[in-house]
Amino acid sequence: MAEKFGYLCTTMNKLLIDIGNTAIKIAIAARDELLLVQHCENFTEEIIVPIIQQYQPKIAILSSVRKAAHCEEMELLARHIKKNIFFTYKTPIPIRNLYATPETLGVDRLATAVGANALFPKQNCMIIDCGTAITIDFLSDNGQFLGGNISPGLQARFKALHHYTGRLPLGNINENAVSIGQNTQEAIEAGVLQGAVNEIEGYIEQYPTNKAIITGGDTFYFATKIKKPIFVVLNLNFIGLAKIVDYNAYI
Repeated sequence: MAEKFGYLCTTMNKLLIDIGNTAIKIAIAARDELLLVQHCENFTEEIIVPIIQQYQPKIAILSSVRKAAHCEEMELLARHIKKNIFFTYKTPIPIRNLYATPETLGVDRLATAVGANALFPKQNCMIIDCGTAITIDFLSDNGQFLGGNISPGLQARFKALHHYTGRLPLGNINENAVSIGQNTQEAIEAGVLQGAVNEIEGYIEQYPTNKAIITGGDTFYFATKIKKPIFVVLNLNFIGLAKIVDYNAYI
C-alpha cells in the first residue's frame, strides 16, 4: 500500500536509495506518496533494474553514511537513469545547515531534517532517529538545522555489554521486558530498553515546545513504550530525499 505524505510538487517518479550503517533501503516516490519501500542486503543491477523498469523513475538520489565513494553504485544508476544525485553536504537543500563541521554530518540526519521541515513547516522540531545509533536532532521554526546528539542504538548497547564484559550474555529487544530484572538476562534487557526510553523521554521533557518526531528502524518499539506526545513517521528519510530531489529539479 502506498504511503501518502502530501507535499511534493513534481509528478515524476523518483528513485531514492538510502545506504545506512546496517541496511540498504530503496523507495519510489511520486508526487505525494511512496509507491515502494524495500530493504535489501546489496545494491546490485539484479535488484535495481526491475524496479526501474516497473516504475520508470526520471531521476535518482543516493544517500550513504558509509565511507566508500560509491562510484560503482552511481555508475550503475547512470546506465539506466539520465539524472542522478549523489547526496552530500554540498548538495543544495531547502533548509539551512548550521552544523559547525558540515562535512562530518551524516547525510541521513540532514535528510530527516529536510523531511521534518516538509511535514511540519515553520515549527520547532526534534527528530529522534532510532537505528544503529539514536540521534536527537533539532530543526528551528525558520528552517535551520541546529545540530543534535548521538548515542548508541539498542543493539549497539546490547553488544557493548556482551563484548566488554566477561560473563554478561547478549540481550535483545523484548517487547515484554520487565521493569526490574530478576535474573541477569532480564536485568540487561530492562536496563538497556528502559534506559533508552528514559533517555528519549528526558529529551521530550527538556524541549516541550518542539514537535517530537520518531523515525528509524526501532520506531515500532519506542512508539509503543514512550508515554510522551510523539509523531511517528516511519520513512522520514525518504520524505526528505524526495524533497531534496524536487528542490534540485528547479535550480
